[in-house]
Amino acid sequence: MEKLLISRPLPLAVVAVARQHFDVTLRENTLPMDEAEMVEALQNYDAVLPTLGDLFSADIFAKAGAPRARILANFGVGYNHIDVAAAKAAGLTVTNTPGAVTDATADIALTLMLMSARRAAEGERLVRSGNWQGWHPTQMLGLHMSGKILGVIGMGRIGKAIAKRAHYGFGMDVVFYNRSQVADAEVPSGQLVSIAEVMAAADIVVVAVPGSPATHHMINAGALGAMQSHAHLINISRGDVVDEAALIAALQTGQIGGAGLDVYEHEPEVPEALRALDNVTLLPHLGTAAEEVRTDMGLMALDNLAAFFDGKAPGNIVS
Repeated sequence: MEKLLISRPLPLAVVAVARQHFDVTLRENTLPMDEAEMVEALQNYDAVLPTLGDLFSADIFAKAGAPRARILANFGVGYNHIDVAAAKAAGLTVTNTPGAVTDATADIALTLMLMSARRAAEGERLVRSGNWQGWHPTQMLGLHMSGKILGVIGMGRIGKAIAKRAHYGFGMDVVFYNRSQVADAEVPSGQLVSIAEVMAAADIVVVAVPGSPATHHMINAGALGAMQSHAHLINISRGDVVDEAALIAALQTGQIGGAGLDVYEHEPEVPEALRALDNVTLLPHLGTAAEEVRTDMGLMALDNLAAFFDGKAPGNIVS
């Protein structure tokens, strides 16, 4: 049996299947692997199943020398924590788990859209504080989401799933930006030529691009400056896609109406200045946090491993 290191605790059903097919070492620590652990994993295992925060950089591959490991089967669709070029140069295949996360991540986007627009987190804090004095006609007035314009930055699987929910569920018109032409957005929508155009047109903007050097700080001060003063920004992609300092400034000055975040630029660190703001909803990276979804993700990662070691091309090779 090939030796497999699983870098974090996974649902029991996933671990049980893994043990049927591999000689499994399950790392019980919920924190990311440190440098020494990653180097050892590459040197001592045939395969590694890493996840978000396990920073397999070019330096890690260099320190591992000629690694024993032949594949990194990432648990998650995002893989910006893995230097894919360095992995390939070291002889490793990298896979991920798209598809399994689409609906759950889109659901969290809609959760944040509603929470931010309707000031739900702020209202919940008010009730818990004991300072709520009862209903009145002008209390905590928010943005009515139905019939508004949704802007999607990144019209891939998740972007399309968000657009479907927003259009068919809330009657929202959809505009979007995507680096390549989208032949079928699956909802009535308009592809605009720049991020700024989408930011300016939309009442709510959802960022749904993958994390990569190309998307780092894609949503910067200029993009935020194009938004309408009542508009809300939602980020369910990767934290560093948004310039967090610029977002904090836009929220502090009322340049934009609000924000809903599930990811952060230096996760798990969340700046105190962001935590202090009432016009931002903050979730602890809950995008795929449903047991059946995490189980499906784990099983997809195992399918990638099984195909690889059977001499077949895994279904989700990262290019």
